[in-house]
Amino acid sequence: MTSSVPLLFVLGCLAPGMLIAWLAGFVVRRFAPKWGLVDQPGKRKVHQTPTPMGGGLAIWLGVMTAFAAGQFVLWAAATESGQASFGFVGEMLPDFARPHLSGAWQQTPKLWGLLAAGTAMMFLGLADDRLGLHWSIRLGVQFGVAAACVFFQGWRLTAFISSPWLTGAMSVVWIVAFVNSFNMLDNMDGLSGGVAVIAASLFATMLLTAPIEAGGQPQLFVGGFLLVLVGAIFGFLWHNRTPAKLFMGDAGSYFIGFSLAAATLLGTFTTFDSDRPYSVFAPLCVMAAPMYDMISVLWIRVREGRSPFEGDKSHFSHRLVDLGMSKSNAVWTVYLTTAACGFGALLLYQASLAGAMIILLQIVCLLAIIAILESTARRHIRR
Repeated sequence: MTSSVPLLFVLGCLAPGMLIAWLAGFVVRRFAPKWGLVDQPGKRKVHQTPTPMGGGLAIWLGVMTAFAAGQFVLWAAATESGQASFGFVGEMLPDFARPHLSGAWQQTPKLWGLLAAGTAMMFLGLADDRLGLHWSIRLGVQFGVAAACVFFQGWRLTAFISSPWLTGAMSVVWIVAFVNSFNMLDNMDGLSGGVAVIAASLFATMLLTAPIEAGGQPQLFVGGFLLVLVGAIFGFLWHNRTPAKLFMGDAGSYFIGFSLAAATLLGTFTTFDSDRPYSVFAPLCVMAAPMYDMISVLWIRVREGRSPFEGDKSHFSHRLVDLGMSKSNAVWTVYLTTAACGFGALLLYQASLAGAMIILLQIVCLLAIIAILESTARRHIRR
């Protein structure tokens, strides 16, 4: 297989999770009230009618079922020793897939470790949706799961720092930041899921078309995982489009945020001996808008003397609505901001050092312009 990725691989990753999540969404919508998963309108809510939650279950089911089916095919195509064979099942697979059966088999423990940790995050979010957990419990479990993945599974940021404890701590914070950034974005119809689709698609594009690993091959394991996630989120978004019939809830935002964080740790964006080490900043470019939302919200809450863990309507999307935008236009503005920042990441692999600095400065300038416009407009409104 060359460095190009067959369209059949992309469609094969997207379609199963999309179909399963779409169908599961109807089931969740029907039974969510019986399960106590209904989001009631309130002072910090933008919806006006009670809406079923639990869309995260549909997303999770789409991802898990797709990989369970793939695992069954892999088992059927493998010998007892675990080496991929070209027997009856193997001969039924596309030509491009057969050389990768052994590699897929070797990645099985890592895959199910990732899915197990993501499932733990999903159930934490589901418990929060159902019971309303205290922030200390939520953060405690998030840090616990993240630490287990980093220090026992060996998932680390590529930071070129010799201290393993420092890179480990940074990796734990990285995972928790992803989880909470998508949780904070889940405040308008289609917002968190749409941003996740943009981010995951950009990550997948980088890992599949700008290979860094030895041999120059696309990173099919992480890239494929991201495409399956994109498909499942797409299936859910059909139910979450305005006016939303189903919310993803914390179960969905926790699962999505963790999955994306894990993918950035497992994927290789640059290497120690690369002539473009600044490609390590690619994930930050993609996540610039979600991180801007999270950091600005926390700053506003602390500045106003409120708890940083207290929910409110001070998010990026809420602020855009306060400036006169419709909710739909606010969501699209966040989408476009995410894409504008993320597209720069696709160029880091090809840019010189000067070019990379310009890309990063453009992203900083874009977010700075948004912050200036926001603050100026808010002062004008107060007058």
